[in-house]
Amino acid sequence: MRPSAIPATLLIIAKAPIAGFAKTRLTPPFSPRDAARLAAASLLDTLTAVRASGIQHRMVAWTGTLAAAEEADTLADTLREFTVVPQRGNSFGERLANAHADAAHFGLPVLQIGMDTPQAGPELLARSATHLIASEDAVLGPAADGGWWALGLTDPRPARLLVEVPMSTSRTGDLTREAVRGCGYRVHRLPILTDVDTYDDALTVAAHSHGRFATTFERLSAAHTPALL
Repeated sequence: MRPSAIPATLLIIAKAPIAGFAKTRLTPPFSPRDAARLAAASLLDTLTAVRASGIQHRMVAWTGTLAAAEEADTLADTLREFTVVPQRGNSFGERLANAHADAAHFGLPVLQIGMDTPQAGPELLARSATHLIASEDAVLGPAADGGWWALGLTDPRPARLLVEVPMSTSRTGDLTREAVRGCGYRVHRLPILTDVDTYDDALTVAAHSHGRFATTFERLSAAHTPALL
């Protein structure tokens, strides 16, 4: 650990970028495989940002078969620098809550993010983790669609409430904030980001990112131009 490392754990919730398994709402206009390629690019950008953030511990809660994923070899090499644990639970809320509990075993505040905000660079992640530590409570990064892209907790107990929060709705962010506040914690707001679910989301995110995702989106969009008109 570097002396300047930020004393927190960065947790990424990740799904293997497999055709028909990841980012299915990008199909159409993209083919299932191209949607998976975009998912792989987004995940690799996210892993790169986390590695460069200076946050002390890095964990990935993973689901899906890595060997079947797009960019499998590159992902395997990159993931060697992370603690990787399997996602546990039936619902998405259960998997989020269980992953947070796993990450809390390091004994540090946990900042939980997904794999679909590749524009969240290392500086933003570092600031978010630092804000979490300073707040001694919680932080929430709202998503433009009403969900959230980041949830940070200094105490893992409120994460259990994610099981009861409806996910992937326009009120998920508000309901998550209310649930954490109901445990007696202040919830500090992080910047609003767009996460990649639809083509329009991907277009917006590509315009605000400069890594693999933006390059891959530009290349695939050019190939699918007739379908996008």
